Amino acid sequence: MNNYAIPFLPQQASSISGEVDLLYLFMILTTLFFSAIIITMLVVFVIKYHRRSPNEIPRPIAGAIGLELTWTIIPFFIAMGMFVWGAKLYVQQYHVPKDAMDIYVVGKQWMWKLQHPTGQREINELHVPLGRKVKLIMTTEDVIHCFYIPDFRVKADVIPGRYTTLWFEATKVGRYHLFCSEYCGTNHSLMGGWVEVMTPEDYEKWLSGQGGDLTPAAAGKKLSETLGCASCHGSEGEGGRCPAWKGLYGTQVKMDNGSTAVANEDYIKESILNPGAKVVAGYGNIMPTFQGQVSEEQLLQLIAYIKSIGPTQGAPGSTTTTSGATTNGATSGAPNGTTNAKPASSPAQGGAVVAGQGLTNTNTNTAPPNRRNNRQ
Repeated sequence: MNNYAIPFLPQQASSISGEVDLLYLFMILTTLFFSAIIITMLVVFVIKYHRRSPNEIPRPIAGAIGLELTWTIIPFFIAMGMFVWGAKLYVQQYHVPKDAMDIYVVGKQWMWKLQHPTGQREINELHVPLGRKVKLIMTTEDVIHCFYIPDFRVKADVIPGRYTTLWFEATKVGRYHLFCSEYCGTNHSLMGGWVEVMTPEDYEKWLSGQGGDLTPAAAGKKLSETLGCASCHGSEGEGGRCPAWKGLYGTQVKMDNGSTAVANEDYIKESILNPGAKVVAGYGNIMPTFQGQVSEEQLLQLIAYIKSIGPTQGAPGSTTTTSGATTNGATSGAPNGTTNAKPASSPAQGGAVVAGQGLTNTNTNTAPPNRRNNRQ
């Protein structure tokens, strides 16, 4: 489907937008077709079978099994076709490709803060390369927001206390509106911005001209050192009292109650803010909480650092950790040297120490203010 094929729709500027429009067009035309049939038959029957005298009694109708089956089976298959088509698109849209470039997004009344894998930060603007899959890892510092790019046909709620992912692949160079589509307060209507799609060459030039912020992973490492995380964790577990961070991300962590959890972004965040929620087998519940002491951006930076020293990014949970899970829901690390993985950077500023037992007391956010960064 070409851009502007349907005049009243936003232009199609992503790999999925054409198929989304086709599905909606099919649903609209199907609805109009059957509505026209029903209204036409209604008018015909009203005229043909209206009562001709006050005492007229219509003859009884026995029914028609064939007719009943027809108007039950045909709509059933049409509805199931819409369901299968929609489910396919849903899976396609929410199953993030492994080769996607990670960008961290933090929503805040009333702005979007974003950070690139190489450290560049933006507010209410996002520069991306044409033809490159982009994965957004999103959270919010306050209320519920919704990240929406109409021209890409992508939208996802951004919810406090958890991470939401969204991906797209831009197919046309240009500048596209970005909105918050969830009412989030008095200045909700001002919470918007732009996505700038550039050729890969122009994107590289843009990156090189944006100055030298630390990458999220580098910022996370620096913050973990400032906060004293290594005294308990250490990338190799040299602290001794807590599991190692190296090789942790994406692995299965065994808890002291026999359950397991995947060491993903949500798990690491919970381990920092509520260490006692999930205590790793073999460790005590001794890590202090960092609730209220680290910002969302700082959390993302620590996550990026842990990911950068983790195993090769595969499906979460693909590797099981042995005895070195992190304490108290903290990042329980795949100890004994799980394989190193591709560096991921994570954007938040300032880093809280993850699940570490006996972590030194935290400082507050010293990290840079704006965006989060890439991962995976």
